[in-house]
Amino acid sequence: MHTVSAVHNPFQQARFLITVNDLRDLPPPRGGEIAFVGRSNAGKSSAINTLANHNRLAFVSKTPGRTQHINFFDLGASRYLVDLPGYGFADAPGNIRQHWEELVASYLLTRESLAALVLVMDARHPLKPRDRQMLGWFSPTGKPVHILLTKADKLSRSSALQVLREVRLELGKMPGIHSTQLFSSLTREGLDEAISTTWGLLSPAGSAIHVAN
Repeated sequence: MHTVSAVHNPFQQARFLITVNDLRDLPPPRGGEIAFVGRSNAGKSSAINTLANHNRLAFVSKTPGRTQHINFFDLGASRYLVDLPGYGFADAPGNIRQHWEELVASYLLTRESLAALVLVMDARHPLKPRDRQMLGWFSPTGKPVHILLTKADKLSRSSALQVLREVRLELGKMPGIHSTQLFSSLTREGLDEAISTTWGLLSPAGSAIHVAN
């Protein structure tokens, strides 16, 4: 049985806004944005759906790397959740990989309204080379990164906690502002922490998340 979140969830009001395939089509940089990115098949779409309490907000493809657009979701009050295309898709043609790098890397490095990045990693396979490359790309922005170690339910509790410790240790050796947690879309483990942390990064001066009585 899924546990019910005890934390007020502002992500539940997420509504699809626009799909972008060219930097010229990005909406005006108003308010704040928090972007989600990760290797293909790391569980990014499932994590977004769980965070928003919506089964189909972000499309879960059975073909890794299929989605090659930037999708914006309106959270209200000039705040946005941004779903970036997955990376690391081995079978994608070179021109698609090049387009991904131009579109996503440019967005991450130049978007004025981007407040923070959520990097999604499969807890069974964290910090792969492309994950490290992403952290290296993003570090010069000085903006925080929150890492969701997804599919934590696939590991024993002791193994999951060991992965968490190891990832935090590795991140401590890298430049940048990082926070890390375990997460499971299936069991909703870590959901309250994910809501509180990501909303706090998106709205550091905004209304605080509160625990329902």
